Amino acid sequence: MTASLPERAGRRCHDVLNPLHSSLYFSPDLRRELSEVGVEDPKGAYFAARAAVLGAVGPGTVTATFSNFRYELVARHVPEVWRKASPETVLAARTRAADATLRRLLGEEAVASEAVAEAAELALRATEACSRTARPLYAGNADLPVPAEPHLALWHAATLLREHRGDGHLAALLEAELDPLEALVSHTATGKGMTPKWALDARGWTREHWDAAAARLRDRGLLDAEGELTETGVALRRDLEARTDRLDRAPYEHLGAAGVQRLTELAYGLLTTAVGAGAFPADLIGKA
Repeated sequence: MTASLPERAGRRCHDVLNPLHSSLYFSPDLRRELSEVGVEDPKGAYFAARAAVLGAVGPGTVTATFSNFRYELVARHVPEVWRKASPETVLAARTRAADATLRRLLGEEAVASEAVAEAAELALRATEACSRTARPLYAGNADLPVPAEPHLALWHAATLLREHRGDGHLAALLEAELDPLEALVSHTATGKGMTPKWALDARGWTREHWDAAAARLRDRGLLDAEGELTETGVALRRDLEARTDRLDRAPYEHLGAAGVQRLTELAYGLLTTAVGAGAFPADLIGKA
């Protein structure tokens, strides 16, 4: 980060904004809305909701842009989802689901509050400095209109910032020479990623795949025999996040230190409310 912005300020802001976006993927409202347009499988709903901005793409494109999903899992749902509902239909259902999810998690009073409107304004200002170059998921979402309602504008901005950082993170993973499952295993080893139970089920890998990736990380000296990160592994994950920070610095530098701090405060308050309302499964994050 630059001297004008505290170290990791952008990452901290992202870390409280991103869950406001990703809560949608754990929401019964998304499953309901997509079931009503023909996409009934929960995994198919996830692929459809996130990939619809790319158009009716095939499993190769989804696997490439989502990165850590097993191709065979993606191919069971894509392009079949587009035969059930067009990308335009899915995007309309996604917006309805985001609306219902935020109203349910935050409450009507918060949705209509000045805090949400201010957070939306700040987050949208940050997105003005995002770049489409080599960022397909960000670029697809950036082509969508900004919703008029402040809570949906906030969700839209959080989505843009999440995918902007995520697209850049994939470049950092390539440079670190971590394949998709090695990235998952090493992230879980930090205690900040999804548990193996959730990662295996959601991403389509088997325990044998997971163990083989762990063995490759041990061979590189990144994991020890107990599955903990070695000093080298800790350094790699630290450098990986720092590299991602550099690739994602523009929106937060554009917003400025005071704006980033204020957006972080507002998003943290909203996230605390959402988590308290059950936005995420209790066993989602951790090593076990």
